[in-house]
Formats: sequence, structure tokens, C-alpha cells
Amino acid sequence: MQNKFTIPTAMQIKQRLEAIPSGIWQECPNCHSRVYFRKLKSSRVCPECGYGFRIGAWRRVKLTFDKFHEWDADLATDMTGIDERYSQKLTSAKKKTRINESVLTGEASVNNQKFATGVMDSRFVMGSLGKVTGEKLTRMFERATAERLPVILFTASGGARMQDGIDSLMQMAKVSDAVAKHSEAGLLYVSVLTDPTTGGVTASFAMQADVIIAEPHTLIGFAGRRVIEQTIQQKPPVDFQKAETLLENGFLDSIIEREDMKQYLGQLLTFYV
Repeated sequence: MQNKFTIPTAMQIKQRLEAIPSGIWQECPNCHSRVYFRKLKSSRVCPECGYGFRIGAWRRVKLTFDKFHEWDADLATDMTGIDERYSQKLTSAKKKTRINESVLTGEASVNNQKFATGVMDSRFVMGSLGKVTGEKLTRMFERATAERLPVILFTASGGARMQDGIDSLMQMAKVSDAVAKHSEAGLLYVSVLTDPTTGGVTASFAMQADVIIAEPHTLIGFAGRRVIEQTIQQKPPVDFQKAETLLENGFLDSIIEREDMKQYLGQLLTFYV
């Protein structure tokens, strides 16, 4: 009987590999396991190490809240007279994320507990803190204070937005002031740090909450690893700026798996009320 099995040529192997749709296998940024995309499910959590892949604001809203009503949906950067490349970045980001700025704000509920919320989206110009981002967050805290609502904020940011210059840096103080007034009114503020939370966001409102939690293996820090290495002339540990390290050193209250986040926040709000 003739053996019909033939060894494919290098060209045939290449053609077969090119025919496989992209995204079928995804590499976990934390443990570097190759994960079949269906195993990530809608929560997009690595089944090997529990790392939560970066997700958009609207997906997080769907995963975490029972109800959500958006605030300041039309608030966006004035495109008049800005740099063309920056304008293109903003246009592309709006199309990709379906929001007008790097944060989505509004009123939400979990287990019939109402609260104000902000959900940052790292896909919108790296979730950078621009002047409109700061304005939306400030308005959210001010409205929460006026309506006596607790705040739950999901951070995800590469830091201050350089295209906005000094206006971007001013947002740190502006949002922090609104946070302080919310706190003075005796209202709860919960900060959920997601990957990545860095730069000016970490140096201001992300770390001002009454309760600070994070998803597993989240990158949290101010300056980047390369800047720190060049400054201190040595390599930081592998787990440097990871959520687990911050928890060990008292900078976080807890680390919560993404799939448990909704239940945890519901219990936290119940205790608060």
C-alpha cells in the first residue's frame, strides 16, 4: 500500500501559518504563556497566572456594573488649532474606544447600590491624563459630592498627556482638590488600579482613595523602569512596581481577581451604607 503522507515544503508551511487568523493565540504579558483566545472568555483573564489583559472602558462597564448611565458624554478636546498628528491620534482613539476622552464617567449600580464612577481606557492615547480627562473626573467628583454618592474609579494610564503641556500637569492638582472635597463630605472613594497605572495618575488621585485595590500583576508606579535604572545605576527587581509588591509594602489594601471584582465592590458598598 502506497504511503500518501508527504512532508510539506518550507514554503507550504509558511503559507499555512500565514493563513491562520491573527489573535487565535495570545501571549500573556505577565507569565508569557500562549493562550488560546477562547480560554480568555469575555473577562480576558489569563488562565495560567490570573493577569487581566487590558480591556476597554465599555467592556469593563459590562463586566462590573448592573446599570450604568453616562455623564458628560459630549465633553471632548477642541480640535481647533491643535497639531495635525495629535488630531489624528484623537480621531483614531475615539473610533477605537467609542468614547470621546480617556475616561468614561457616569452613575452606576451594583446590587442596587448607586455610586459615581470613572473608568479609564488605556487604548485612548495610552489612557493619558489630558485636560479634558481631568475636567471629566473633576465634574464626576463634584457631582458625586453634591448628590452624596460614593465614587469607584478604575484607573489605567500611561501618565500625563504631553500634547496638552502644562494643562495636563495642572489636572493632577485639580482632580485631587475635588477628591479632597468629596472626602471632607464624609463620602467613600474606592480606587481600582488596573494595568497600567503610572505617572501623574499614580502621583495624584489614584492613590488618594479610602480603599485602594488592584487587579493581579498590575503595573503601578510613577517613573518608568528605564528612567529608574538610569538614575540609580542598577536594575530593579523583576517584581518591581507590581501590585503584589505594593501590597506587601502597605500601598494597597487588597488585590482582587477581575472575575470577583463585581461581588467585592457590591459587598464593600453594602458595608459602607
